[in-house]
Amino acid sequence: MSAIHIVRDYPHSPAKVWHAVTDPGLIPLWTATGAGARPEGFTTTVGARFQFIAKPKPGWSGIVDCVVLEVDKPRLLRYSWTDHGGGETTEVAYRIEPHGTGTRFTYDHTGFTGAGGLLMTQILGHVRRKMLRVGLPAVLNDLDEAGKLRSESTLSPKT
Repeated sequence: MSAIHIVRDYPHSPAKVWHAVTDPGLIPLWTATGAGARPEGFTTTVGARFQFIAKPKPGWSGIVDCVVLEVDKPRLLRYSWTDHGGGETTEVAYRIEPHGTGTRFTYDHTGFTGAGGLLMTQILGHVRRKMLRVGLPAVLNDLDEAGKLRSESTLSPKT
């Protein structure tokens, strides 16, 4: 099996990181450095079915079907990930923990099999590393402690 494992430390509180990665209006802002997916129907409720919708590309509809599998706010979010066109179901987990004066964020995407799975981990891994290195820090830096974008932010919330 192949997997994507990324660990990043952010100089922000765990509550702020949780908010940035689970607020449906903020998710497209940090995923914009990737495919810019927006969540449709997303809530942090176990059993919730939702879709990530991004701009279609050749060979991909731009839609991923997901189900929330586990939530332990503000420490863990785990959900299934299945391409809308079919294929294997994999799992994504966000782990958030205090670290020093900030937060350690661990992203795991597991369950990829075979040569196709290895290729997907390489492609998605590159995109996810950029989103967590560039996109998420930009959102975190523009949020106040209440989780609202600062008035001087150049980021625009999506609905």
